[in-house]
Amino acid sequence: MNTQQLPHRYIVVEGPIGVGKTHLVKRLAESFSGTTLLEEPEHNPFLEKFYLHPKQSALPTQLSFLMQRVKLSTAVQQDDLFNDLQIADFMVEKDRLFAQITLDDDELALYNMVYDNLTMQHRNPDLVIYLQAPLSVLKTRVSQRGIGYEQRIEDAYLQRLVDSYADFFHYYDAAPLLIVNAEQIDLTNSEQDYQNLLEQIRTLQSGRQYYNPLAVKEK
Repeated sequence: MNTQQLPHRYIVVEGPIGVGKTHLVKRLAESFSGTTLLEEPEHNPFLEKFYLHPKQSALPTQLSFLMQRVKLSTAVQQDDLFNDLQIADFMVEKDRLFAQITLDDDELALYNMVYDNLTMQHRNPDLVIYLQAPLSVLKTRVSQRGIGYEQRIEDAYLQRLVDSYADFFHYYDAAPLLIVNAEQIDLTNSEQDYQNLLEQIRTLQSGRQYYNPLAVKEK
């Protein structure tokens, strides 16, 4: 497909661990010849330690992710000169959600000073797609993808993350927002599910929109 079929030039797909962000980003990039900006958690040297010893490793883990996310988001501003379609599986603001969950007060104060200095030139997306799913679905998907250290994620931590995302996007108004119930979406095996979602992405120009595929199927 031609990139002109999408009215957006910088799209972010967000949501909690296991919801399907990266898969959707890759499908969109393939459909519209876009460039992907993908997180690389496997390159964070502290992440596995964090899942083993969360308290001791939380700050270096979070700062490492922050540096990576800021570096990737800077590429958006540079590549914008060429008007390429950019699709990311993260937004820099989400880094703070994890920090607020994992860091104690003193660590969070230090983190916030670093965050504020690194994100002064941050560019807002043209569209944010927020994928939602309940804890049971996220646990199943995390288990299915079989990444070793992710199998140590505690239910309480994952639920706090789900709640933090919901609260953040309840107030988010920096860009057009498509909120998707991803519980019933199978973007791996169902072309129809993907095409239905594409239609929602194409039509959203401003404000916020809710998409519940299950409600559509039941009509």
